[in-house]
Amino acid sequence: MTHTQDITRPSKDLVAGILAVGAATASSTLAHMGIRNCHILGPLPQQRGKAIAGPALTLQFMPKREDMYGDGEYADPEKQLHRHVLYHVQAGDIVVVDARSDMTSGVFGDMMSTYFKGRGGAGMIVDGVLRDRPNLDKLEIPLWTLGWTPNFHTQTNLMPFAVNIPIACGGVTVMPGDIIVADDDGAVCVPVALAQQVIEQSSTHHEWEDFSRMKLKEGAPLQRYYPLHEDAREEYNQWRKLNPLPDHHG
Repeated sequence: MTHTQDITRPSKDLVAGILAVGAATASSTLAHMGIRNCHILGPLPQQRGKAIAGPALTLQFMPKREDMYGDGEYADPEKQLHRHVLYHVQAGDIVVVDARSDMTSGVFGDMMSTYFKGRGGAGMIVDGVLRDRPNLDKLEIPLWTLGWTPNFHTQTNLMPFAVNIPIACGGVTVMPGDIIVADDDGAVCVPVALAQQVIEQSSTHHEWEDFSRMKLKEGAPLQRYYPLHEDAREEYNQWRKLNPLPDHHG
């Protein structure tokens, strides 16, 4: 029997806060905090307008070695480790896959993805490709991938190797349980220990950004309003009194 470990999930409030921040602001905020490499490079959104955040369930692929991974997986489907990451899925989880940027092996297809959707998964980030696109499009699962293939997961170069371990996805170290935020700009990995600080710092940035955007649309000087110059701070404060922040500003 194959056993894989579950993850420790961050609080739902923390995840919601990171979702409100968005990928671009999370990336820039982390960069200012010294975490320069947080953008999962390569996987692109397959549907426009989708935005998700959630804890990472990780799946690692390795180059296929037939003596380690042969036909036995079909005699015993439980040997297929890519199934096991899905067994851990809870509502809001994101499956993050190190598929070595391989373009030949479809990590998941229709049936596995249907199971993922049924368990309430929020989306998938795959440094590789998927298969069965027509059916996956119908499922409307938010997906960030390198593309698509007709091949199944071990047909060519890859074999699933480990579940819920540290992985490298798109050049970024992803720890099980890290918060992933993904939208039209791409996918970003937020270390759980830094998530609250990211939320706090980015909210300070957002407080004046709406004001600056309004002024720039009016043709006001970029030098004064982005970033907000100290000389414009009192002007902003007066505007904010007339336009108070909502309870959850994103």
